[in-house]
Amino acid sequence: MCILAIPGFLFSYFLPHYAKNRYKKLPIFGKKEVAATFHTKHGQKIPDTIYHNVSDFKYIDQKGDSVSWNNFRDKIVILNLFYTQAPSRAVSNNIRELADGYKKNSLINFLSLSVDPNDDASTLKSFAKQMNAKQNHWDLLSGDTAQVYPFVRNELNLDMVYQKEGGKQTFIYGNQVVLLDTDRRIRGYYEATNPQALAKLDDEIKVLVAEYLRNLNDGR
Repeated sequence: MCILAIPGFLFSYFLPHYAKNRYKKLPIFGKKEVAATFHTKHGQKIPDTIYHNVSDFKYIDQKGDSVSWNNFRDKIVILNLFYTQAPSRAVSNNIRELADGYKKNSLINFLSLSVDPNDDASTLKSFAKQMNAKQNHWDLLSGDTAQVYPFVRNELNLDMVYQKEGGKQTFIYGNQVVLLDTDRRIRGYYEATNPQALAKLDDEIKVLVAEYLRNLNDGR
């Protein structure tokens, strides 16, 4: 009887442990620093880590409104670079398709930041109409190059080159979509024209939503 009881005991003991909802957290990209503070885990003191947070900005959107990170507080943000006169709209079409899949989710916000200083509120508005980009869900942003270019290089950690030859402007920039959590930390980079990468982005947005809801329930 004892031998028969052992499997039942082990099953009842270990099942709650293994039945917990477990998932692999997404990495956090950018520079990291060890903080002077600690947290305790299983009785051990572990140094806290200070992660790279994308700094604040002040740009205009397709409605001509001034926006900053305050407009996207407590939002998961999917950000890409573009410009309205780009010869191809493949990236913007991919973002539109992805954004359409989350149009009922108020936690998700898409941002497309123009690298062209000539993209003012008027051109952004026209482009937004063509792409059916709705303010507060898919926001098109533009700003002065003195703000945008350092932001792209130093905050998003993407390449950015602007050239002007023979009166013609050329923009060369990182073709990645950036996933940011509600703390403005970079959680992933995805090639904007690669279907497999975009499918991975779609999956990892859901992982980030689960992480956010879990932290919210834990009171973090």
